[in-house]
Amino acid sequence: MTSLHRRRLAVSLLAAGALACLAQAAGATGAAVAATPPMGWNSYDAYGTTISEAQFRANAHWMSQHLARYGWRYAVIDAEWFVPDPMASGSGAPGALFVLDKYGRYVPALNRFPSAANGAGFKPLADYVHSLGLKFGIHILRGIPREAVARNLPIEGSPYTAAQAADVRATCPWNPDNYGVDPRGAAGQAYYDSVARLYASWGVDLIKADCIADHPYAGQEIRMLSTALAASGRDMVLSLSPGPAPIREASAFRRYSNMWRISNDVWDLWQGAPDYPQGVSQQFPRAAQWASLAEPGHWPDADMLALGYLGPTPGLGKPRETRLTHAEQRTYLTLWSISRSPLFMGGNLTRMDRWTDGLLTNPEVIAVDQHAADAHQAFARDGFVVWLSRPDSGGGWYLAAFNMQPRRRTLTLDWPALALPPGRHAIRDLWQHRDLGAATSLTVRLDAHGTALYRLQPAER
Repeated sequence: MTSLHRRRLAVSLLAAGALACLAQAAGATGAAVAATPPMGWNSYDAYGTTISEAQFRANAHWMSQHLARYGWRYAVIDAEWFVPDPMASGSGAPGALFVLDKYGRYVPALNRFPSAANGAGFKPLADYVHSLGLKFGIHILRGIPREAVARNLPIEGSPYTAAQAADVRATCPWNPDNYGVDPRGAAGQAYYDSVARLYASWGVDLIKADCIADHPYAGQEIRMLSTALAASGRDMVLSLSPGPAPIREASAFRRYSNMWRISNDVWDLWQGAPDYPQGVSQQFPRAAQWASLAEPGHWPDADMLALGYLGPTPGLGKPRETRLTHAEQRTYLTLWSISRSPLFMGGNLTRMDRWTDGLLTNPEVIAVDQHAADAHQAFARDGFVVWLSRPDSGGGWYLAAFNMQPRRRTLTLDWPALALPPGRHAIRDLWQHRDLGAATSLTVRLDAHGTALYRLQPAER
């Protein structure tokens, strides 16, 4: 088992008032680190828990060469990077081996991430990602490793031990790796502070914290982790999983995090299961419920995009090309964009096909996600859904129309039915990059489960 040798710091306990100030600082800096919905790539849909350093580098390099110019910036290693022999899919397994440093913090498994040797952790890999002009992210699980608690390891920078920090009653129902931390004492905060300092020293830019936003919702640990990141000296996006995040806690999500999942995992299905896995169609009501709460620095997250090639060891099912039709794939990206969700590609970038590349590199569609406000569902009737948002410059509106039925149909609406001003509006098709002229109403033929995305401008009189 490797050790990360760090000089033990003198303890400095923060008073309650200082903790509150740091929590406020976390919210204040949110807009700076996530002024627009974050965009990037996450390893889980293609590699499950098995990704290696070579595979990650290959995907990050591809993103830098092909997607970065369109705004795709974050390259994220998902779950179980500290496990030498991970399962092909799933999160955690009883009896799994973990790699910890002497302070009870997970460090990369060397057989999978050889650049982490000699206590380097993820810093060499983060440096590589930064050299590409990208940002580096990792997945973590709420709490403290059970193994650290069993060995009662010391907590770096504090007089406490892991057993003092843990709440052994607070466990994750779908991952056995960790206990929660006890929010009532200083030891739990000290542990979160220590891992935040470690991640900052590695050069991490995004933390995806799991088993914290729902099943169970762990509000105190969200606050503690946010406080630790704010005190780390490095800006890091805080992403919370899984969902559905409880909307009654919206103010806490907006105060302490930059993005939070509004549903359980979404996969390449039009209609999924009631709980897991979720399908694209099931995101429509959730996106409508959360859209008005999006703001710079704080974004409801509709989950990754299960597009392209989902393999070699995806987190659900066998390796495959996405099962969604072309029309459904456009609907997928259109809903995420019009609702201003973060955009994280899940498929294997090194197996990119021309169709998927075209979906991800349409600058007019990406602008809807990155440069708009006041997104809302404006119409839902007879199996049609229409969304509107306002561009942040140039005036007019973005309009997305969706056909929720499994057959091709025509939608006709005049502008007042959408609470838009009457009269002629110039229409530009953003998927087709084509001006369609001016009209006093909308008439569009939509494929089964299909979409159209427009920019509208009041026509000159």
